[in-house]
Amino acid sequence: MNSELKTKIMLNTKDMSAGSGRPKPVMGPGNHTIRINSITFDKTPYDSEAYNIMLHVESMPVEGDFEGFYKDMQDQSKGRYLGQVGRVRMSPYPYKDATLPSGREVNRDQEVLKSMIFLSEQLGKRTELDAIEADTIDDFMNKSSKLFVNTKFFNACIGSREWESNQGYINNDLYLPRVSKDGVPVESQDVDTTKSRIMTFDKATHVKALVKKDTPAADSSFEGTTGSGSDFEL
Repeated sequence: MNSELKTKIMLNTKDMSAGSGRPKPVMGPGNHTIRINSITFDKTPYDSEAYNIMLHVESMPVEGDFEGFYKDMQDQSKGRYLGQVGRVRMSPYPYKDATLPSGREVNRDQEVLKSMIFLSEQLGKRTELDAIEADTIDDFMNKSSKLFVNTKFFNACIGSREWESNQGYINNDLYLPRVSKDGVPVESQDVDTTKSRIMTFDKATHVKALVKKDTPAADSSFEGTTGSGSDFEL
């Protein structure tokens, strides 16, 4: 009898593309180490008064047999991303003036400012953010987004709402979970690990599973994503 102990190899497909053994070039939900390549302030397709803060992010370089998306499809000489990329909404819900069931008034512009303050404090950009003055929220976002271009890598917990494309593929509408007793969705890598408050990804909590069209939606208030908002268009 062979007495040698063989190491058990655990197989996993979560980061692979169908038809190949390569890691996917697009990011999925989970705990990631990322950086921001750009930020856009996007009007929702169904409500001209509702906006999303969209973080265009990239993971740390992926080793091994990996081929990222081109940085510019019109100019492929710029090369490919070295890591996975994704479009991550700053909030699970769009920013809009509203009155909550509790009666509390929500001001869109103030909520946008609070979100940018949170991001700036986590990434050490608060002083620069406070120096910005703008007449409109669009102008403010145009100016402040430049502070975060090509940031240092930081830790993030990214959630998702699954949606089905016209071709039947399941895609992820990525977002940052809200700050809660469970922690924060983004955090600098410089934070002492003993004091870290970064959320630990939990699929049951942070992924809103696909609901088939013939099944009543569990959360109809969550923003849908059209095909034009695919993670593959960065």
